[in-house]
Amino acid sequence: MPVLTRLIPSPVAVDISRGALDGLADVLADQRISGSGALAVAISGGSGLALKERLAPVLPDADWYPVTDGTIGAAVRLAEEMKGRKRYDAVVGLGGGKIIDVAKYAAARIGLPMVAVATNLSHDGLCSPVSILDNDDGRGSYGVPTPLAMLIDLDVIRDAPPRFVRSGIGDALSNISAVADWELSHEVNGEKVDGLAAAMAGQAGEAVLHHPGDITQDAFLTVLAEALVLSGISMSISGDTRPSSGACHEISHAFDLLYPQRSALHGEQVGIGAVFAMHLRGAHEEAGLFADVLRRHALPVLPGDIGFTVEEFVAAVRYAPRTRPGRFTILEHLDLSENGIRDAYNSLVKAVGASGGQP
Repeated sequence: MPVLTRLIPSPVAVDISRGALDGLADVLADQRISGSGALAVAISGGSGLALKERLAPVLPDADWYPVTDGTIGAAVRLAEEMKGRKRYDAVVGLGGGKIIDVAKYAAARIGLPMVAVATNLSHDGLCSPVSILDNDDGRGSYGVPTPLAMLIDLDVIRDAPPRFVRSGIGDALSNISAVADWELSHEVNGEKVDGLAAAMAGQAGEAVLHHPGDITQDAFLTVLAEALVLSGISMSISGDTRPSSGACHEISHAFDLLYPQRSALHGEQVGIGAVFAMHLRGAHEEAGLFADVLRRHALPVLPGDIGFTVEEFVAAVRYAPRTRPGRFTILEHLDLSENGIRDAYNSLVKAVGASGGQP
């Protein structure tokens, strides 16, 4: 008997709309996530704390847990605090990417389902099976279950700092480069590509790349939010981060590890990495389009835009493959020397133009 279908791990409910936050209690009840209302709500000190007053009356049996940072220590402490208090139906992560990552890890640690309520669109971890948490060695990726439900209230997103919303644009666009790296590995090494995961991640990136709007418009915010959710689901389908993480992310991880006090937002760094990676693989037209779109959304294109010198960028690119041992991308394929990276960077600058912030 042939296999006729496969189960895809994904949220049972996704609501991306204006006023979505007002429907949180109904989603929890309708999807039988929490009938009793016994919830542990992890909140940030900023947007999450501000929304607590709005949600507390409709979640009278919830306990609220402020989370101060996005570290593995904070996630473990949250799990211990929840476990020692009472029996909950589910964990709700209310805040930005760091809070949601901490809540995902803590929920997994004590075996509870998790609901993600995003207050910004900074990266695609909102709905992914991965928690990115700071640890003693820098930053690590930890496998966790996908959120059981996902709510993104566009009214709340509009109140987020614009930089944190724009960051998600860079992360979504980087999918296109990541999928190209995956396909390259298939051609060179025979690595298996999950066609559904690759198509989902790639099309999510393309939808953002070609949308004419900006973050002031609901139509664009909806497309961006959908792209980030689909990107997360694509990782659940493939069972790893391959659909959304290639050379672009290796370069970003290198920034984080080599310059931890100076690194920029994740989406900003992977956008820079994606432009460079596309240029490296000879996709010069696509690299130029990436650069144009990033600039249109006031995002960095070159390392100088986020305060890094050319030599620091060369060092980051050279170090990048060490951040994901065993992953094959255009960086591992070309294995450029420092001079080779420098030449490629100079070629990119000639192709896309130097940005005003470059030193």
